[in-house]
Amino acid sequence: MELILSVKHQKTTAFILGALASLGFAPFFVVPLVFICFVSIWLIADTINSYKKAALLGYVYGVGFFSAGFYWIGNALLIDVARFGFLYPITLLALGAFFGLFMILPFVFWHYFVRKNICFKIGAFAIVFVLMEYLRSFLLTGFPWNMLGTVLAFDARFIQLASVGGTYLLSLIVLILAGSIYACAKGFLKSGLFVFCVVSAFVVAFGFYRISTYQAQPSNIKIRVVQPSIKQSMKWDENELEKNLDTYIKMSQTKGLNNVQFVVWSETASAFDPRKSHYIQNKIKQAVPKNGYLVTGLIRYDDEMQKAYNSVSVINDQGNTVAFYDKYHLVPFGEYLPFSQFLPEWMSPIARVLSDLSSGEKLKNIDLNGVFKFGVLICYEIIFPDEVVNRNDKPMFLFVLSNDAWYGQSSGPYQHLVSAQMRAVEEGITIIRGAGNGVSALIDPMGRVVSSLELNQKGVFDVELAQNSTVETIYSKIKSVYIQGLLLVFLFVLFLL
Repeated sequence: MELILSVKHQKTTAFILGALASLGFAPFFVVPLVFICFVSIWLIADTINSYKKAALLGYVYGVGFFSAGFYWIGNALLIDVARFGFLYPITLLALGAFFGLFMILPFVFWHYFVRKNICFKIGAFAIVFVLMEYLRSFLLTGFPWNMLGTVLAFDARFIQLASVGGTYLLSLIVLILAGSIYACAKGFLKSGLFVFCVVSAFVVAFGFYRISTYQAQPSNIKIRVVQPSIKQSMKWDENELEKNLDTYIKMSQTKGLNNVQFVVWSETASAFDPRKSHYIQNKIKQAVPKNGYLVTGLIRYDDEMQKAYNSVSVINDQGNTVAFYDKYHLVPFGEYLPFSQFLPEWMSPIARVLSDLSSGEKLKNIDLNGVFKFGVLICYEIIFPDEVVNRNDKPMFLFVLSNDAWYGQSSGPYQHLVSAQMRAVEEGITIIRGAGNGVSALIDPMGRVVSSLELNQKGVFDVELAQNSTVETIYSKIKSVYIQGLLLVFLFVLFLL
């Protein structure tokens, strides 16, 4: 502790601590390091004598935290190094510089309560931190990636409280646990240990209890997930497009298609829309089970509206498209370029290579003859709490199609999988995730990965959907805004006390 308090280069230390804290996220899950880093930065914050310095300390800590946590995003630029490689360091700095702003207010509130009751400053920091996570979920289209509570996802039993208060509640719990260790470091050993043990025991006990109440009941719905692990550099190569489609088809036929109801491919798995070509239609139907369906991602072009969509098509055994879902929450700077009309001329080459896609209908269910009713999401749509299923018309299960090949062998695909696990627990729904290069998985309503294929593994797996593929949760009956409102009330009470 004395070593921390005597640190001369506080900003450098703050950056390093923030970066190290990101190792608490998937796939590393070094959770003790998260506690150490937060406790250390709080001890340094105790020595700060002004709001300006507290804000700067928090900002630098945030820059390190988000730069390291989001490093994998820059990997997408390395697919075409010649044209976009120079943007890699700029992207890392820009991500950290922007998202670091969300760490300022928690440290400002820490400074406000620094001379008051230790519980007040821990509570205020935790509340404001979670409020900033909520703000991050929708501000400028939102990017709630790596919410702090996801560090507990190394074991499904530790994330079950998300069914009550969402990942926001888990983030609050992580900070309370870190705060109890901080209390021990400040000399409140007994009370700190008591809080840590009680909160930890409650999290574990609730997790064991909730999981024990769910027993999957078998059904006759069989789903086949295909993961061909095609490199992103080959995915849109004109010489490889039909070969890639043939790979999907051959892998789909593995072990025959008897008793399979759904074959699932990934986001933009097909470069061809079967509605536009009888040749492609005849090819694709080879991958469709008799009386079953193929669920595949592709770019859908609406001739009448003259708009293109990142879409999921549901194709029957005749090769006909019977339903589709168009992505609603598009990726800025990936699927569209915000404010492109205001960009300087020198950026026009970059603007031209980015997709110009349109947005579809939000929370659309697909109902197939009244037998199957499911939801569909594409790629990073799964990271947004409260925006994954129609809660007024809950589907039987949820398909999530993604393409994480852009990010190579990095943390990104594993963290993406964790987001799906969190949404499964929050909404109490089974998620079938088809990712071209992984991680493809079946996730049950408890957030457990029942079957999966590892990152960059080529393969196919069959799973049987449970009859009880959905369960009721408290969180699915409320809105996050109510949780944030309650936190604001608690924060206001802290000011009054």
